[in-house]
Amino acid sequence: MGFGFLRATRDSGLGTSLMRLFVALDIDDAIRERIARFMEGVQGFASDARWVNPESLHVTLKFIGEQPEPVVEQIKLALGTVSAVSAEIQFRGYGFFPTTKSARIFWVGMEAGPELASLAAAIDEKTAALGVPKEMRAFSPHLTLARGAGGSGAPRWRKGDGPNRMFQRLQERLACMPPPEFGSIAAREFFLYQSQLSPKGSKYTKLAGFALS
Repeated sequence: MGFGFLRATRDSGLGTSLMRLFVALDIDDAIRERIARFMEGVQGFASDARWVNPESLHVTLKFIGEQPEPVVEQIKLALGTVSAVSAEIQFRGYGFFPTTKSARIFWVGMEAGPELASLAAAIDEKTAALGVPKEMRAFSPHLTLARGAGGSGAPRWRKGDGPNRMFQRLQERLACMPPPEFGSIAAREFFLYQSQLSPKGSKYTKLAGFALS
C-alpha cells in the first residue's frame, strides 16, 4: 500500500466525514495527578493563557491530521506492523516554545532513551507509506500545558512571533521554584487517537492500541 492507494481511498471516500487523527502514548494517573496539582498552583500567573485539561494529557508521537473514515482502518493495519520496544520516560522540568521571550506554549519536559525516538520514527515511516507527510523536524517530546490566548499551538517559530508578556509572570514565579519532578513511566503500548474540536476544547478518543515488546 502506498500513496496511490491512500489517494484512491480518499477519492472513493468523498462525501464521508473526516476524522482528525494522531498517535500518542498515554501517561499514568499518578503522573497526571501530580501535573494537575502543579498546574493548579501556577496557572493563576498566566490567567489569559488557554490551559489544557489534565485528563487530556498525552505524549504525541505523530500528528496524522484529517482523514476520511475509510482510511482509518488502513492506518490501524499499518500501525499494527510497527516493531518497537517499550520506552522509559521521565517527566521533569518545563520550557516555552518557540522561545522564552516569545512564548506561545508552556510545556513539561520529558527525558527518554533512544527507544522513544525510534518508536516515533517507525510510526512516521509506516504512515508515510500511506501518503501521510513525513516529519521535517527532529522528534521533540513534551506535554503542552498552556497556549497563548488566540495563538497557534505549533512549537516551531511562526510568522508574527515576537517578544510578548503572556507568560512573563509565570516565568518569574517558576524561577523561584525548584524544577518540578513528576515521575516516570515504562510505555508498553501506543494508541491511535481521534481528536474532536469543540468550543469547550478538544475531546480525544482512543480508536486502537498497539503493544510494544
